[in-house]
Amino acid sequence: MRTVIALTEDVTGDAPLLDDLMPWSVAPLRLGRGWVMAPDAASLRARWDALVRAGDAGREALFGPTRARTPHSAVAQLPGQATGTGRIARETGRCPEPVRVLHGAFDEQWLIPDNRLIDAARPELWRVRDERQLFVVEQGHVPKASGPALVVSALLPDGRSPAGRPGRIRPLYRRPGAREPNVAPGLLDLLTDRYGTGVGAQELVCWALATAHVTSAGCVVPLPAEPAAWAAGVELGRRALRIQLRGAHGGERPRLPGGRRPYVRAALPARPVGLAYDAAEEALTVGDSGRVAPVPRGAWDFEAGGVRVLEQWFARRTAAGEPGSLEAVRPAAWPQEWTSELLELITVLALLAELEPERERLAEGKRIGAAELRAAGVLPPPGAARRPASVLDHAEEGPEGQFALL
Repeated sequence: MRTVIALTEDVTGDAPLLDDLMPWSVAPLRLGRGWVMAPDAASLRARWDALVRAGDAGREALFGPTRARTPHSAVAQLPGQATGTGRIARETGRCPEPVRVLHGAFDEQWLIPDNRLIDAARPELWRVRDERQLFVVEQGHVPKASGPALVVSALLPDGRSPAGRPGRIRPLYRRPGAREPNVAPGLLDLLTDRYGTGVGAQELVCWALATAHVTSAGCVVPLPAEPAAWAAGVELGRRALRIQLRGAHGGERPRLPGGRRPYVRAALPARPVGLAYDAAEEALTVGDSGRVAPVPRGAWDFEAGGVRVLEQWFARRTAAGEPGSLEAVRPAAWPQEWTSELLELITVLALLAELEPERERLAEGKRIGAAELRAAGVLPPPGAARRPASVLDHAEEGPEGQFALL
């Protein structure tokens, strides 16, 4: 899906960056080994069991050592995760309970939340992860690519771009319990005065969802000068947010109107190979015989980072993995839950595609430029706003069971 929002050069040049409006950001997770994440939790448990059953030499090879992690690395627990802290070389226990995460822009997968297995797990994200947190994920800059500039998730995101060009992860709140918004000090008060209505951190995120675009300089968020434009953008962004959250935070799961909802018209094969789209029939062909319809063209064409989302989602579930590696441990047949996830993903993409014409209209009008924000003392944000808050209010276990000192 290709969307080009027309912006005048002066508006684009003076529009503030998301990096200044939401100053604290974290780099994407760096797994170091692909086998710790999978589209299904059962495969992760089977991979763990194969690892701990292997002898010393076999365990080393299966693990996939890097400079950051080997089976002999001594590291602390991830915050909030009850995993072991002994060296993986001596591990004999059960697999830590996998957690649901967002992989890339729209792919919900599972991850073994064990710091011993992940090169850079970003503990600062795990410390603020709770049932009220939202993560704003920038999509990396890909020249001439289409797709959303931002994705918002209640799940912990890995921050990877479908095209392999990572952006940044910005928690909405700097502390658990939805405390201390990750917003430049003074910005929300300034916007409240300007628009004559209360502006909170979530309203700012909704506006950014509706209007942000990616440039070589970063993610740009043009702020409107008129209250009516702000209200329209926030409402549009709120609709996009509800769709992207997929029922999290007490919302309803996204649904298309009756008659337009995708259904399985022909059962998907046990091991489907290939995904194709029949535009005339608005149907998705999965393998040789599987068929899903109706699938709107907007859902099929939807891209993130210049990559078609549905095609990449399918490819991640049908890749064989290198023989003998832990990544080769995969379901023997296509699980039923993947079909349900496919139907929901089609729905999410179709609904988001329907919002694009309204997003284009929001590109017009006068703006509050970065110069005005600097004159008001909002920009640049103070250095402390770019660093994580101290949120250690409980014991975190360090390497080999020691107390973690921060």
